[in-house]
Amino acid sequence: MKYRRLGKTGIEVSALSFGASSLGSVFREVKEEACMRTVHTALDQGINFIDVSPYYGLTQAETMLGKAIKTIPRDRYYLSTKAGRYGADVFDFSKQRIISSLEDSLRRLHTDYVDILFLHDIEFVPAAIILEEALPALEQLKQEGKIRFKGICGLPLELFEAMLPQIEVDAIISYCHYSLNDSSLVNLLPFIEQYNIGLVNASPLSMGLLSIDGVPDWHPAPDEVKRVCKQAAQYCAEHGELIAKLAIQYSTANERIPTTLVSTANPDNIRNNIAYMNEPVNHELMEAVLEILKPVANQTWVSGRPEYNQKIMGSGA
Repeated sequence: MKYRRLGKTGIEVSALSFGASSLGSVFREVKEEACMRTVHTALDQGINFIDVSPYYGLTQAETMLGKAIKTIPRDRYYLSTKAGRYGADVFDFSKQRIISSLEDSLRRLHTDYVDILFLHDIEFVPAAIILEEALPALEQLKQEGKIRFKGICGLPLELFEAMLPQIEVDAIISYCHYSLNDSSLVNLLPFIEQYNIGLVNASPLSMGLLSIDGVPDWHPAPDEVKRVCKQAAQYCAEHGELIAKLAIQYSTANERIPTTLVSTANPDNIRNNIAYMNEPVNHELMEAVLEILKPVANQTWVSGRPEYNQKIMGSGA
């Protein structure tokens, strides 16, 4: 396992990290025993950073993760959770709710602190609430020793361009913007490096877009993106390869991206994902897949308030 520095936090995180959303039955129903083994396998194989949220499975993911790490020494892993989003359309970034949310998360996770607390999907609420309520809450929690570092996350890259010059945070989570079909996160790297922000890249499979099985109806990507991504997955299968392997290799190879979150509740999957990083890349296949994906490259979807989606809305996507 490779380890890289997470911006000004100074912590060294594994290049592949564990996103615990799957433990909340977000993608399919999961069994507790499989969840426990998946988390333990991830840690035993060298992963040292775990991310979760009370939103995932409406607290189920945190509860499952808490059971899995309860007996594991706390110095074996870095842990982040989130606050502010509690349902598909349920947001509360008030100071008191952020504080009480973390207290609830700490109980579920059986710990007295998290390494990073992220404000979850802040593009859905006015910036004033984040500036005047949520961020002061993070600072208070940091002073109290309940969190070590402060962070924000969201989908639109314009969100970070707008917010980071105004605020003091240690890390961000960006998802679905550094994968085979969308590598637009690279355009933000100089900006992130200027502020020495710890960058966590999430969803190398683009929330299931890069899958031979296709995606569920709720996936927000345009239909053309879904179609072309499935075509790329089928091309890999025809050549005896899983697109998941290529996607993990692609997303973890860039040294400027400290870590990439991958989520699963299957111990074999997490073991395979880690192994992929150490296997030679099939560059010929990689180039062919990127060529297939070129017509939809960097296409994303609307998330949150209009001011963070002007480029998308202006293009008619």
